[in-house]
Amino acid sequence: MMNLDLIFPEIFLSLAIMSLLMIGVFKKNSEKLVYNLSTIILVILLALVINLFSIDETFVFNESYKIDNLSIFMKSLIIMVAIFVMISSFSYVKSLNILKIEYPILILSSILGMMIMISSNDLIIFYLGLELQSLALYVLASFNRDNILSSESGLKYFVLSALSSGLLLYGCSLVYGFSGSTNFTTIATTSSNIEYGVTFGLVFIIVGLAFKISAVPFHMWAPDVYQGSPTSVTLFFSALPKAAALTVFIRFLYIPFVNLIEQWQTILIFISLASMLFGAIAAIGQLNLKRLIAYSSIGHMGYALAGLATGTNQGIQSSVTYISIYLVMTLAFFSCLFMLRKKSIFYEKIEDLSGLSSNHPILSISLLIVLFSLAGIPPLAGFFAKFYIFMAVIEQSMYFLAIVGLLSTVVAAFYYLRLIKIIYFDDPKGKFETDHYFGLKVTLAISTGILALYFIYPGILNELVSKIIII
Repeated sequence: MMNLDLIFPEIFLSLAIMSLLMIGVFKKNSEKLVYNLSTIILVILLALVINLFSIDETFVFNESYKIDNLSIFMKSLIIMVAIFVMISSFSYVKSLNILKIEYPILILSSILGMMIMISSNDLIIFYLGLELQSLALYVLASFNRDNILSSESGLKYFVLSALSSGLLLYGCSLVYGFSGSTNFTTIATTSSNIEYGVTFGLVFIIVGLAFKISAVPFHMWAPDVYQGSPTSVTLFFSALPKAAALTVFIRFLYIPFVNLIEQWQTILIFISLASMLFGAIAAIGQLNLKRLIAYSSIGHMGYALAGLATGTNQGIQSSVTYISIYLVMTLAFFSCLFMLRKKSIFYEKIEDLSGLSSNHPILSISLLIVLFSLAGIPPLAGFFAKFYIFMAVIEQSMYFLAIVGLLSTVVAAFYYLRLIKIIYFDDPKGKFETDHYFGLKVTLAISTGILALYFIYPGILNELVSKIIII
């Protein structure tokens, strides 16, 4: 029964998904009901996961599933952000006429896959969670069937993701073949003895995971999929799967392959450097806000990986802090995007922000806070996120990584400041509608409030993250 208590959130979510499917099938015109029930289910799920915080590190199901501070924290974070994603995007989903019963059910299915990934302590369990998450995301990307860009983005993501999944699965099979086990703890005891075969498998696994967080050079899908998908799906894409994949990075590198730190550290440093530089430079010429945030997210994942590359608990904690603040920044940015609406048409080009401050001062201030935070300008939350990463990197004497990170931050600041210049100094193009859904206003107020006031007491997040001890 103890096993069932520990995985009760996953059991509850699975049963809830099946129940919602039956409600959607047997009750006509139940789209709004299913959507609202999905949000309520996420709130209950959050309470169930938070209830596990007092539990010590525990393994269930023959040590294939792990409940610890890292998994509980990341599950709570993902569910919390998912609640706000559902609340903020309701009016958008309704306006775009994609409010079908399948939409919230696919989101819940993807979250279930993420929860399984985060707690996995076995290659097979991890892959099951990954595929459950990915299959739901394929459909969500192409959910707006009336839009050719949405169909194209779904197909692109499916084809490229299938390739990366194949590489990842091949890596898993190599690791199993050379170590004789799929369990992370068992692999850790054998990986040091059979170095070359396991290292070869590890490289393939890192490639597959790098694709999931759109790190360079496996980023090719991100800009097109971000632009073509419905904006509510892009918000989901750009936040939650990245947090789940980053957690799996920590699980993989610091448990089964901790003995091979010299091998994977070099790979991680290269991916981090490439992502930070490419994300900063490639975003400069973008004209679409969703494509710009796609390249921006590539750069941000580079910073998060820099923390993991240090090989220390401080580095892991700084990466978890970074991804937490990044999720809030992403949520705030897309909440602003949902407000760029005229006659049920949503605008997403950079030029549409021209002179926004003249007619929409509150929205402009919100965007100002978000963009300054993304650029890492003090005293906003984004500054602290980068500060913790650079501190962890410098303490390990990885000066080149820190210098490149700082330079790419300066380059990236250019396109964030350019947006602010367009908002405040260009000629206005016209007014957007102001009768926004209440949930969207609340989401924007909370997310921008966190970013603006984080400096008052940054210790709240630090206290939670400090409990995550992997090494």
